[in-house]
Amino acid sequence: MKENKSKIKALKAAFPYTLPIMAGFLFLGTAYGIFARTEGLSAFYPIIMALLVFAGSMEFVAVNLLTGIFDPLNALLLTIMVNARHLFYGISMLEKYREVDIKKRWYLIFGMCDESFSINCAADVPEDINQGWFRFFVTLLNHIYWVTGATVGALVGSLIPFELEGLEFVMTALLVVIFLDNWLKEKQHYSSLIGLGGSLVCLLIFGSDNFIIPSMAVILLVLTLLKKPIEKGAEK
Repeated sequence: MKENKSKIKALKAAFPYTLPIMAGFLFLGTAYGIFARTEGLSAFYPIIMALLVFAGSMEFVAVNLLTGIFDPLNALLLTIMVNARHLFYGISMLEKYREVDIKKRWYLIFGMCDESFSINCAADVPEDINQGWFRFFVTLLNHIYWVTGATVGALVGSLIPFELEGLEFVMTALLVVIFLDNWLKEKQHYSSLIGLGGSLVCLLIFGSDNFIIPSMAVILLVLTLLKKPIEKGAEK
C-alpha cells in the first residue's frame, strides 16, 4: 500500500514535467506515422517501431531503410551515427541510474531519449518523491506520448495529406526552453557555458551536419577535467 502511494506521488510529480514533451511528441509522432504510411508501409510498422525502437530521428530514417535497397551494414553504421549521442547521455546518468533498482533500470536505459534525459538530468525533484519512480514515469509517459502519436498517424496516414517540412524545429525549440529553464536554476553557469562553447567550436570546425558527436566528446572531456573546480564553484 505504501509503495503504491509512493508510485502515485512520483507519477503526479513527473507528469507536469512531461506536458511540453507530450505536445511535441504527439505532433511529431503523428507526422512520423503519416510519413511511414505515405512511403508505402502498413500501419503495423510505425506502431511497432515506436513501441520497440523508440528512437525518433532513427525511426524516420528507418522508413527509408525499409523501403530502399537491403543493405544491413549501411543500416548498422547509420544507426550508430544517428544515435551515438546516447553513449554520452548514458555516461552522464551512470550515478543517477545506479540508485535505481535493476528492473526499472533496464527500462530507463531502453527508453532514454533526448527529452527524457533533459528532464531526468535537470529536474529539481522534491526529497519526499522516490527518485527512481520519478525517472521511470518521466520515461514511460514520454514513451506513451510517442507511441500514441505514431499510432494516430499510422491509422490516418493514408487519408490526410501532410506537410513534413520544418517539423524538426518543434523539438529543437523545446530543448532550448529546457536549457533556459536549467540556466535560470543554476547558481553558476560553468557547465552550460562549457556546453555552449564546445558546441560552437565544433560547429565551426565540423559543420552543422557533423558537429553533434564531436561536441559531446569535447564537452565530456572538458567537464571531466574541470569536475573538481566546477563542483567547488557550485558550492560557493
